Amino acid sequence: MKKIIFVFIALMSAGLISAQTEVGGVNLPNSETFQGQTLNLNGAGVREKLWIDLYAGGLYLTSKSSDASKIMGANEPMSIKLHIVSKLITSDKMMEAVNEGFENSTNGNTKPLAAKIKKFQDFFLEEIKRDDIFDIVYMPSQGVVVYKNDKELGVIEGMDFKKALFGIWLSNKPADDDLKEAMLGK
Repeated sequence: MKKIIFVFIALMSAGLISAQTEVGGVNLPNSETFQGQTLNLNGAGVREKLWIDLYAGGLYLTSKSSDASKIMGANEPMSIKLHIVSKLITSDKMMEAVNEGFENSTNGNTKPLAAKIKKFQDFFLEEIKRDDIFDIVYMPSQGVVVYKNDKELGVIEGMDFKKALFGIWLSNKPADDDLKEAMLGK
């Protein structure tokens, strides 16, 4: 009987391990469900700065794609998961990075989105700690829904905002070229 239990536990553990992808020293799930919509990991990588890992990032889509422009412009469910792996990330640094990201993804034309960008930045006001997890989820019927550690922080409507937001990681001037390639599964 002990052997049967051991084999059962081993098989269950193997199933759990294969349902995740290790990146940046953390495990990202291979699929996520938001509001009944299952999204699958398209690709994942690490955001680095000066050889320091800052966060593991994963892009989740309904079907695999390596076309960044198509993903940014798609009016379909998708999400980006950010798992903080460095205690060097602070709220101020995250807001600065978000500002820079929107500048780059909109080619400096942030004025039409200023109120939405400010609302998004406010989601990072609370202290950020290592192992915090942010889920940035786009649902066409709602807009961008942001979660921190599974707690909903708020919603920002508009396809224009979604495109600029996902452009932080997928535009021609992404936050990190290697992370972009990894998210696109390349």
